[in-house]
Amino acid sequence: MSVTAAFFYLFAGITVASAFLVIASRNPVHSVLFLILAFVNAAGLFLLLGAEFLAMILIVVYVGAVAVLFLFVIMLLDIDFASLRQGVLQYLPIGATVGVIFLVELILVVTTYTVDPALLAAEPVVGETPVMTNTAALGSVLYTRYVYFFQLAGLILLVAMIGAIVLTLRERVGVKRQDAVAQGLRTKETSIEVVKVRSREGV
Repeated sequence: MSVTAAFFYLFAGITVASAFLVIASRNPVHSVLFLILAFVNAAGLFLLLGAEFLAMILIVVYVGAVAVLFLFVIMLLDIDFASLRQGVLQYLPIGATVGVIFLVELILVVTTYTVDPALLAAEPVVGETPVMTNTAALGSVLYTRYVYFFQLAGLILLVAMIGAIVLTLRERVGVKRQDAVAQGLRTKETSIEVVKVRSREGV
C-alpha cells in the first residue's frame, strides 16, 4: 500500500466516523466539534486529489465560519436538547424511509456506472504540463474576467452581515452607549465647566 492510499483510507475513515458521531452524539457542542473534524479530513481528501483550492475553501468557509457559527449559536441559544430528543422516535419511520430511498439510489448509481468504450480505446492526449496551479488559475480568472461579480458577491455578503447585526441589536436600558453624533457636536462650552474653587476647599 502506497503512502497516498494509506492517507486516503485514514482521512476517509476519520471522515465517516466523524460524520456518524455528528448525529450520534448527545451533546450538540460535541456534534459541532465532530463536524469540524469531518470537514478537516474532507479537506485532506481534496488535497490528495490535487484540488487544493477546494481544500482551502472547505477549511476557510466551513471550518472557519459555518461550523464556528453553529457552535456560537448553540452556546448562545442555550436550548434544552434533552427535551427535543424525547420526540425523536416518532420521526424514525420517515427518516428510515428517506434513508432507504437514498441507499437504493446510491446502489443504482454505483451498479449502473459504465465508461464509454470509445473513451477507453482513445489514445491519451499528452500535452505540456501546466505551469499554473489550480489556485493560481482560479484566482486569475476570478480577479480578471469575473471581478465585478466577485465584488458584487462581497457587497451582498456585507449587506447581509450588517442586516443580521441590525436585526439582532437590542437596546438595553441603563447601559451607557457611545453616541458618535453627540461627540462630534461637542463644543468647548458644552464640554468644559469652569468652577471657581476657594482656597483650602475642595470641589
